[in-house]
Amino acid sequence: MSEPASLFHFDNASLGYAGRPVLEALNLEVKQGEKIALLGESGTGKSTLLRRLRELRPDEVAWCPQQPGLVPVLSTFHNIYMGRLACNPFWYNLVNLIKPLATPREEVSGLASRLGLSGQLWRPAGLLSGGQQSRVSLARALYQQKPVFVGDEPVSALDERQAAELLQLVCERHQTVVLALHNVEQALTHCTRIVGLRQGQLVLDAPSRELTAAQLRTLYSLS
Repeated sequence: MSEPASLFHFDNASLGYAGRPVLEALNLEVKQGEKIALLGESGTGKSTLLRRLRELRPDEVAWCPQQPGLVPVLSTFHNIYMGRLACNPFWYNLVNLIKPLATPREEVSGLASRLGLSGQLWRPAGLLSGGQQSRVSLARALYQQKPVFVGDEPVSALDERQAAELLQLVCERHQTVVLALHNVEQALTHCTRIVGLRQGQLVLDAPSRELTAAQLRTLYSLS
């Protein structure tokens, strides 16, 4: 059996944001088919690393940011549909803005149903609750139908049951997944590899099966 392809590789790399270094001496490789959870306190570099992954392979990465970034005046349908804007010609997108065609309407409706948004499909995104907006953002990323899913706390606004269902859906639909999470139980359940960051350094990189929740919680203590 051939070795999985390397998608991302950092060799003693320095990554920053707005001209400021955030991650130093980073050595990390992400291979095709891996399900990776990034753990660590806020400010340790998780978001910086995720943004860099997206920049390196924009055509292959479905991006789900921490802030939904929806268009408030547009419906749930149109916000989800925006995930595929770049795949279609201008005239096709314009038609779907005015009167959605049967195929995208069916595709988006089915996805919205999976995420518990059926009753909100034609409601302006600005009128949705925080949890509903988070699900719309996740649906938009899923609708991109790309092989790599990169998510920055994509289920943090959801309860544990909803989060578990949607993380499973993400992992089912994408060959490779890299997620920033705070919930260590979610990381152990849905990801096969854990990467831990602390104060701008990679301090843990191991298979999930070799770790416990108690070990991972030490990433959130500076003592």
